[in-house]
Amino acid sequence: MKKMQLEICCGTTCYMMGANRLLYIENEVPPELRGKFEVKALPCMGLCNDKNLSGAPYVKLNGIIIENATIEKICDKMRAMLDD
Repeated sequence: MKKMQLEICCGTTCYMMGANRLLYIENEVPPELRGKFEVKALPCMGLCNDKNLSGAPYVKLNGIIIENATIEKICDKMRAMLDD
């Protein structure tokens, strides 16, 4: 199976709202998710321009936007994608 692509917005707002912690997600995921995704830090994705700043931090998982991203939310979405 091709690895999932996790893109983390590292623009100022997202970084300050928690993206800095998300950059270390590879160390925090449960064993069943390790090795199933690749992490890429991106400069500002511009999503705060289109939506309220309260949605930060933003990530994209295989192109799907996750607002108010946390490690738990990302892991839940990864599990759902693996089940499909």
